[in-house]
Amino acid sequence: MSAGVPPHVRLANEIAAQFAHRSPTDAATAVATHMNAVWDPRMKQALIAHVESGAEDLDPIAALAAKQLAAK
Repeated sequence: MSAGVPPHVRLANEIAAQFAHRSPTDAATAVATHMNAVWDPRMKQALIAHVESGAEDLDPIAALAAKQLAAK
């Protein structure tokens, strides 16, 4: 990852790493559930926007979680 990774991307990747032992779908659901419970709406929106702009430096599980957040 580059030095300029935004905080929402760094945090999403750290959370996704904690669920990497699960299937991608289950892991993404767990990450999205955590984000819904804990993250400020601005952080969630920033992550969704990041995915919509290409998801650079974002873990695939975190990207799936962001897509789940966007669908709600």
